[in-house]
Amino acid sequence: MKTTAEQILALKKERKAVILAHNYQRAEVQDIADFVGDSLELSQKAAKTDAAVIVFCGVHFMAETASILSPDKVVLLPDAGAGCPMANMITAEQLRQKKKELPNATVVTYINSSAAVKAESDYCCTSANGVRVVQSIINDEILFVPDQYLGAFIAARTGKNMTLWPGYCPTHVKILPEDIIQRKKEHPKAKVVVHPECRPDVIALADEALSTSGMIRYAAHPDVAELIVGTEVEILHRLNKENPGKKFIPASVKAVCPNMKKITLEKILDSLETMSPEVKVPEEIRLKAVAAVNRMLQIG
Repeated sequence: MKTTAEQILALKKERKAVILAHNYQRAEVQDIADFVGDSLELSQKAAKTDAAVIVFCGVHFMAETASILSPDKVVLLPDAGAGCPMANMITAEQLRQKKKELPNATVVTYINSSAAVKAESDYCCTSANGVRVVQSIINDEILFVPDQYLGAFIAARTGKNMTLWPGYCPTHVKILPEDIIQRKKEHPKAKVVVHPECRPDVIALADEALSTSGMIRYAAHPDVAELIVGTEVEILHRLNKENPGKKFIPASVKAVCPNMKKITLEKILDSLETMSPEVKVPEEIRLKAVAAVNRMLQIG
């Protein structure tokens, strides 16, 4: 009798599929994936493959981004209910309304947003390149959506006049300053990295505020032996796997994204068997959204 993992690998070959897993996915999902990484990086890698099918083990906006960059591929999200609360904190209609209030503002949208919201934007950005994107914009008036904390992080580093949408990541706001202070007491030699989606008072206590891909690179530095990690706890699986002998400590064990945990091996197998649920961005929205993504990519 084949294991679920073996059945997935056999069916993946048959379907000519590529399996993507975000850094916050369950350990066994990461282990079965062709690529593990952050959302945009995964979509870009999938677009470069000759796969006919993308199985995105992440949340809904990530599968949409894959559909935006690979309109010719079938994109599957193994659990249709795996959404992102932060992405849901703004709609395209709300953004259109805000743009009317701020007609001179350049709209910069965090990649953690729906395709419809991206389509209403001038630029997209990631947590890794947000500062670079905003710095490159000549206009000093920026409307940043949906994450107020990433927006505040970027504003502090660019000096731009930024209007911030009041969205946030419910997982990252669970990491508190007292968590960092306590972990530092317990591990005085450890460096501290946190995600820029964290609150400013948490970022202030860290050595670095980095995207998940930035954390992966930082952890590999030879001078890093112990690291307190302020993001979703499942990233520790990859950090431990890639850095044997180093010690990684979660800033808070409460930093768990329940939506990321919705995807299981059983659901991946079912998704490949039924070729559903499929995520497809309508072409009219896709073309507008890809323009905002491409403006970001041109910045480098």
